[in-house]
Amino acid sequence: MDKMTICMLTKTEGLERLLGRLPANHPELKFIQSEWHRSASGQRGEGRLASRFKEFQLEEPFFMLWDVNLKMDNWPVQMDGLLLTERCAIIIESKNISGNIHFDEKTGEFYRFDENDAKTVIEDPHVQLNKHIRFLTAWFKLRKIILPVRGLIVFTAKKCEFIAKPPGAPICKNYQMSEILLKIWSASPPQTPSHKLSKIKKTLLSNQTPFKQIPLCNRYFIQADDLKTGVYCRVCQSYGMQRIKRSWQCRHCGERDSTAHFLAVQEYFTLVGTKLTNQKFRHFCGIESPFVASRLLSQLNSETTGELKMRTYKLKEIE
Repeated sequence: MDKMTICMLTKTEGLERLLGRLPANHPELKFIQSEWHRSASGQRGEGRLASRFKEFQLEEPFFMLWDVNLKMDNWPVQMDGLLLTERCAIIIESKNISGNIHFDEKTGEFYRFDENDAKTVIEDPHVQLNKHIRFLTAWFKLRKIILPVRGLIVFTAKKCEFIAKPPGAPICKNYQMSEILLKIWSASPPQTPSHKLSKIKKTLLSNQTPFKQIPLCNRYFIQADDLKTGVYCRVCQSYGMQRIKRSWQCRHCGERDSTAHFLAVQEYFTLVGTKLTNQKFRHFCGIESPFVASRLLSQLNSETTGELKMRTYKLKEIE
């Protein structure tokens, strides 16, 4: 069989798997649940943003880039969206925050009241947007790209009401996005860009520096020994799969899955550590035989160092 290239799970998927492996009485369980809800909510919001963007059209060429990750020296940024036009570049920041949204001009505080009237102070997204505009302007300048940089903050939550906004801040709701983008574009004077739009796009894509996620146990200061071991069953969502006749079978529901160990490897790299050995693999998956573990690990398209018992497996860098 062809070797399987393994990558880390997304943050949302990783948090979900971390929740599944934490004991019910773990002291960090509630915090990880809130982190998972926030990550899943943000992911849904970005999906609604991308779907709504289909309504945007221009008579001149434009490109839309999603999840743009750039770095300048030690300054990394992640932009949810970047619209490239011949008049300007517009950074789009997605905020999936529901409730009544307030901005206190006197104190500079940004906060919301949820459906239970509970107040939560949150970071002012306008500050983050200004930092990203400043970053991209400097990044363009280093590459002699002359293109003004603008920005827009889009609140994607379905139940969201603005009670007060920062004065002059480019903030709107999801359904308003296309019209506001057109206004920002129209307010930017026509000009001849220093580079072709397609070349600017190519330069941005070739300089992408994806965020390197550290194992979630390290990030949240959770001991790896606290995690439940075993191979996950996608049907009954238990960690009760056993190795039987070159496949895996769930001892709870009877489901068979010959590739279940691939997800286990992804979980290990996402949750526990960046290096995997035969012994660690056996402990994490509940495998007794080192020969079976070695055969399963040989199915991975991964970077390896060492021989026999000392062999170590790492994720292969994706170019």
